[in-house]
Amino acid sequence: MRLFSTKRTTILFIILGLILSLCTYFIFHNKNKIISDNQTAPVSTNLEPKYSIIGKSIEGRSIEAFTYGNGKTHIIFVGGIHGGYEWNTVVLAYKFIDYLNINPDLVQKNMTITIIPSANPDGVYKIIGKEGRFDVTDVPTGVSAIPGRLNANDVDLNRNFGCKWQAKAIWKNNPVSAGSAVFSEPESQAIRDFILKDNPVSVIFWHSMSGSVYASKCENGVLPETLNIMNVYAKASGYSAVKTFSSYAVTGDSEGWLASINIPAITVELKTHETVEWEENLAGVKALLKYYNEPIVSQ
Repeated sequence: MRLFSTKRTTILFIILGLILSLCTYFIFHNKNKIISDNQTAPVSTNLEPKYSIIGKSIEGRSIEAFTYGNGKTHIIFVGGIHGGYEWNTVVLAYKFIDYLNINPDLVQKNMTITIIPSANPDGVYKIIGKEGRFDVTDVPTGVSAIPGRLNANDVDLNRNFGCKWQAKAIWKNNPVSAGSAVFSEPESQAIRDFILKDNPVSVIFWHSMSGSVYASKCENGVLPETLNIMNVYAKASGYSAVKTFSSYAVTGDSEGWLASINIPAITVELKTHETVEWEENLAGVKALLKYYNEPIVSQ
């Protein structure tokens, strides 16, 4: 009799355990479904960048791109088009990559952000002597201007694009080669092809040195949206906003080419060739991203 009672008790405990397990499953299943339906569940935003090589330099070095997110609003940031002469813009671009790796929430669901840290890797190598990422401590003293500014064909890449291109261009009133033809250089071809494929809403080029943000223009003048993003970035960063660059004639520049195909572009010039000015540019980038979530009406 006692043995029968023990078996009955064991069976009851097993049945109760099964009932509790089923209840727990249905409670949590329905709770998660409710949270999912109301979109209140925490969503993991830890983004791994999509790494790609968008082209090769004259000497075969990779032109790298790091892309975050997959939204329709695509913004591209480009550093180092003038190579080792403006090495600080490459360091700035890599710092931005590091920041996005740690702060992926900065990339909103509607956005895609691409960073091309070094558009002229041969020019960087001439001065730094390293491929890919480098640190400020790798930079030698007394950086030479012309050799590091140009690519391995001695072409100024920011004179090789398709706005008012001419073979003999000017830099600070000094003649520089703009290549044998529009987009003759593989580096400018890589930037062109990537932009045409992805059709960004805007492109930001980091340069140095004037401490200003410049609007882009070609034959049809400055796009209204270009003025908007120029002012947004300049106000947040503390740099001056300059509608028209007038120090000397510029032909075949990347920003002007973008204006000619109706893509807003701005040139952000750091204050010196040695400082990265991280806080200023982070503020400018954040303001720009906020703008694309809350666009203002052009004045």
